[in-house]
Amino acid sequence: MKLKDVLAGVPVCEISGDEKIEIKGISYTSKKIQNGFLFVALRGERTHGIRHIQEALLKGAKAFLSEEPVPRNFPETWVEAPDARGALALCSANFYSHPSKRMKIVGITGTKGKTTLTYLLEAILKTSRCLPGVIGTVSYRLLDKEISSERTTPEAPDLQRMLAEMAENGATHCLIEVSSHALELKRVAGIEFDVVVFTNLSGEHLDYHQSMENYFQAKKKLFLFNQNKKRMAVINTDDPWGKKLVSEVPLGVITYGLEYSAIIRGEKIKLSEEGVRLSIKFPGGTLPLRSPLLGKPNLYNILAAVAVALTLNIPHPAIKEGIASLKGVPGRFEKIKNSLGLHIFVDYAHTDDALRNLLETIRDQSANRIILVFGAGGDRDKAKRERMGRVAGDLADWTILTSDNSRSEDPQAIIFDIEKGIKKTGENKYEIQSDRRKAINKALDLGKKGDYILVAGKGHEDYQIIGDKVLPFKDAEVIRESLQKMEEQDIG
Repeated sequence: MKLKDVLAGVPVCEISGDEKIEIKGISYTSKKIQNGFLFVALRGERTHGIRHIQEALLKGAKAFLSEEPVPRNFPETWVEAPDARGALALCSANFYSHPSKRMKIVGITGTKGKTTLTYLLEAILKTSRCLPGVIGTVSYRLLDKEISSERTTPEAPDLQRMLAEMAENGATHCLIEVSSHALELKRVAGIEFDVVVFTNLSGEHLDYHQSMENYFQAKKKLFLFNQNKKRMAVINTDDPWGKKLVSEVPLGVITYGLEYSAIIRGEKIKLSEEGVRLSIKFPGGTLPLRSPLLGKPNLYNILAAVAVALTLNIPHPAIKEGIASLKGVPGRFEKIKNSLGLHIFVDYAHTDDALRNLLETIRDQSANRIILVFGAGGDRDKAKRERMGRVAGDLADWTILTSDNSRSEDPQAIIFDIEKGIKKTGENKYEIQSDRRKAINKALDLGKKGDYILVAGKGHEDYQIIGDKVLPFKDAEVIRESLQKMEEQDIG
């Protein structure tokens, strides 16, 4: 594709060089440059892509895009643009021939529920004989192909390439988890969304956004893109930020929730250890549903899934069957089976609000003991640590504080921050074991028949980041290994 076609509709200040050169690819990192590529120099947190111009030249880049003016005597084509990130996204959409126009695109944002919602919608769409692709926190997948995700929402060229591959393989829909970072960094600009979803908003990433209002404004950007004039918004209006969003977006809105004002409303709700039973009230009638997913958070995920499916005109029987067919989601209140009579769950909860929802869900189901294992990530929002400690002190019967992904921070310092929150509850029902494997083993040793053991924070992740090392570690696998030894001892 010629550079002038790659730049179609992209705001530029000046082009120095040949617009008719052939572009064979686009990259924002010099390490992935190949001969004939366009290199887009982005400003990062630690460095600027402009520092890697020479490396890109040596690797064969034929065109360069930057917010900086062309260097003196530069040998190749240079494009100066007022917004390099926005340009990267639009150039990528052009280069891959706008794949989002060839399928229905659902963009999902919010603090919690994004991943589970993609799994629910995937099940519904498959039941209705559609072919959905998914780009999300756990994995990127279509048909039998599934790869672990590196980030919730990929950078624009990778995202457009995935969409193009999905379209070429016959995908009818793509479900995209859209993070606040991706919205701030314009990764999804150039995508024509058909449905955009807001699940909820609670305190997370405040180290990056600085305030809840800034966090909300980042999420709101998903509802302001103008690529598809026919797109619809699906919004949880039981959430106060959802109510605020409804009043501020220039879209047709389908609301969902338990409050009477919601267009898609849950009624006759029963939450139990067998899952969720409810009746969905909507303008066209009523739909009775059953799901094996547990707890009130999943009640809202089901409501969101129904609202999106109805917006997409999915037949009611497919909605009902699809929701009933999803038995669980990796790392989301994932139950670990065992023969010892323990109720063991692994979950990705890494905020105080998510942790509270999980513990309250268990409390609603049983009066048995809750043993909680969790930590907090390093180099991330420090303010939430004490709040998480308060939740543990209030709702768990025994807590084992341990390491999560400590990154460059001292694990003990992170644990100390959490411990301050527990102490403020006046409770002393906790211990510290910074080694995560030993902490999990200790929880299993303490557990008695009927107890609930919740290992929170990492969910589906199969690694642990300590310092500059990425070590293999998956909570569910560690639990299963320990259970096997315990079960063998029990038999012996």
